[in-house]
Amino acid sequence: MKDFMIFDAHLDLAMNQLRGRDITHPASTQPVVDNEIATVGLPDLRQGRVTRICGTIFCQPQTDRHPGYRSIDEAYEQASQQIGWYKRWISQGELGFADRPGTPRVNLLIEGADCIRKADDLYWFYEQGVRIVGLAWQATRFAGGTACPGPITPAGQELIRELDQLEMIHDLSHLSEESFWDLLDLASGPVIASHSNCRSIVQNDPNQRHLSDDMIRAIIQKKGVIGINFYDRFLLPDDQYGKRRATLQDVVTHIRHICDLAGNPDHVGLGTDMDGGLGREQVPIEIRTSADLPLLYDALAESGFPDPAVRGVLYDNWARVIG
Repeated sequence: MKDFMIFDAHLDLAMNQLRGRDITHPASTQPVVDNEIATVGLPDLRQGRVTRICGTIFCQPQTDRHPGYRSIDEAYEQASQQIGWYKRWISQGELGFADRPGTPRVNLLIEGADCIRKADDLYWFYEQGVRIVGLAWQATRFAGGTACPGPITPAGQELIRELDQLEMIHDLSHLSEESFWDLLDLASGPVIASHSNCRSIVQNDPNQRHLSDDMIRAIIQKKGVIGINFYDRFLLPDDQYGKRRATLQDVVTHIRHICDLAGNPDHVGLGTDMDGGLGREQVPIEIRTSADLPLLYDALAESGFPDPAVRGVLYDNWARVIG
């Protein structure tokens, strides 16, 4: 068996803990939540050779379907609770900020920046280990987001400058198209898209959730990396969604498309988001839990990717950009 590692750049571990799951247990023993069968637990990550992750601090606004924050103070409280869980897991040896044999190393990523009420909050988050920030999920006071078109706001422009001063990484996933291009014009720091797929494959994208070929090329030009999301709605062409299950070959199709646009395999990785409000029936059919992610090695190799390229997609590309 080949020796390789996996870097998953988008997992909502703390959010799921707050939803009633104990992610220190295998997914198979976690409760069903909102009719979703769990796919991620820390034992599954270890079994699946996932040695690096980006653990999100996911700040979700209140919607008709989901409870969430109604003010920036509530967003900050939500984020603080999630920081607390990551610190607890690190203190217990379940996760680590530094390499520790058998323990996934975590990089903290804010998804939806309304929790940053003022500059002092940003520095506090930085002290807690946050190194990556996405301005939006839906719209925030900083930027337009998924299903919420709009530009980077004046507050967002100021936050981008502060993020650049701290040399933090900008996550472009979930930005509306206008905000995406605004951020690329404004930011001097590194950029990634932690969990975004190819619009040209999915085809129908009224919510501006996916990346056009021009957006992908822009990230490549900035030396960024794009993490492939494992949600079947984001993998399958629109005319196939609901008619069949996604497979790992669908993941490979998105990976290959980005490689073709780049002319090399250096700008794509994994950002599975497998626990982001998804259940087992909404990820590729071969994947029951994160323990099965090594199957993607074989899928890529069988599709003609040479060993160095496979290792780049599974781990090295993210390690190069995130450090």
